[in-house]
Amino acid sequence: MEKRIYPQAIDSVVVPEPVDPQTFDDAEKAVKALQVLYDRNTRFLRDSFAALTAGGDSNKRYRAFYPEVSVTTNSFTLVDSRQAYGHMPTPGHFATTITRPDLFERYLIEQLSLIMRNHGVPVTVSESTTPIPLHFAFLEGTHVDGSAAERIRRPIRDLFDVPDLDGTDDHIANGTLELGLGEPRPLAVFTAQRIDYSLHRLTHYTATSPEHFQNFVLFTNYQFYIDEFCALARQKMANGGEGYCEFVEPGNVVTRAGEAPPAESMALTRLPQMPAYHLKKPNHGGITMVNIGVGPSNAKTITDHIAVLRPHAWVMLGHCAGLRNTQALGDYVLAHAYVREDHVLDDDLPVWVPIPPLAEIQVALQEAVQEVTGLTGYELKRIMRTGTVATIDNRNWELRDQRGPVQRLSQSRAIALDMESATIAANGFRFRVPYGTLLCVSDKPLHGELKLPGMASEFYKRQVAQHLTIGIRAMEKLAEMPMERLHSRKLRSFSETAFQ
Repeated sequence: MEKRIYPQAIDSVVVPEPVDPQTFDDAEKAVKALQVLYDRNTRFLRDSFAALTAGGDSNKRYRAFYPEVSVTTNSFTLVDSRQAYGHMPTPGHFATTITRPDLFERYLIEQLSLIMRNHGVPVTVSESTTPIPLHFAFLEGTHVDGSAAERIRRPIRDLFDVPDLDGTDDHIANGTLELGLGEPRPLAVFTAQRIDYSLHRLTHYTATSPEHFQNFVLFTNYQFYIDEFCALARQKMANGGEGYCEFVEPGNVVTRAGEAPPAESMALTRLPQMPAYHLKKPNHGGITMVNIGVGPSNAKTITDHIAVLRPHAWVMLGHCAGLRNTQALGDYVLAHAYVREDHVLDDDLPVWVPIPPLAEIQVALQEAVQEVTGLTGYELKRIMRTGTVATIDNRNWELRDQRGPVQRLSQSRAIALDMESATIAANGFRFRVPYGTLLCVSDKPLHGELKLPGMASEFYKRQVAQHLTIGIRAMEKLAEMPMERLHSRKLRSFSETAFQ
């Protein structure tokens, strides 16, 4: 029998030289220190991996840690209570791990500046006790040669830390975090590893880099809207940008203001599951549009991941079933309440939690409808109805016993039904991202009013362009609003994180 040779046991853990904590009363300097520490520690992991692929075996484990920012306050002094974030709820020690400070530089400077201003205390930058998984240490777009990795005789998990799903969760956002004795309270909604996980998923699902995502996000469930968005964005680029600087398509294909659209050969031959398109402004002030497809599962998946980018607002633009006989095809529905029969968030946000309308979003959407259609006041009621939108996880709900879903829809006073809107709104509520919904009635199944083939083509040509124009105008209105006004206190719980 062939004698088996076992690798030598791991006898030590190799880490970068420890770094002493640093205290700052300048947010920009603090973020710079976070960047230096993050770059050093991720480079250590990459270099260690490269050395192993060249040399083979090792009896050492290689580990580096995420940077951490922390702050301590010992006063109950009340801060400006009008702002939803930027302050700690009680005295204590608060901390969060940090990843990709290059991507989040502007966000981190803003959040730390608010804490320093509101509490008059410095922040501390140090190394955390949370290891950086090797997978998250590689630079975006890095290709790891499989044959090189095979030259390492040990399993990667013996030599490096790998993503740990036990610590990649939403307990902070869900309000279910249980702290151990002496542990700091969370400073941010998401930990570094949770953010890294979502950044990698975003690239996979949307085929665009997280750096291209803008702070104002439109979701749709039909490709027709994406086609119209692309046509509009390309026209803006051809006209010099019209306030926008770039348009980015899946595959990170970039068209800059003043440039002609790229050749078709540059486009992806196969689109990802939820392709994203970015009409960019400086400082992420533009609009991202994502085709999430159909269903609450997709709606939850994409919002789970985009939420880590801390956008300022997201809005659902899509088609719905009109539930009232008085509605006509092409009418708009502005949601001010939701019936949640999507079920994908039941374990994270109980159905008894109300999802309130947010005045700033509602007003922006209604004003955009008025401006684009030219209708105001009582006349606006001819084409738009405000009411409850129901979201269901059964695409063929019409085939169920009518005493079931139809009766519930009637009792809830629902005026429209789809498969995504309540999920997107509920995840906005859960992650403290302002949300809204403006739908377009595309059929009325309860009343036997379905589009015939020819009618469908004409309907989409006419209605999609107007609906998208309304959505873009609403997002531009929100972008003009002071962010401290847009981020609502309605979305904050009893004991909140200081970071937005």
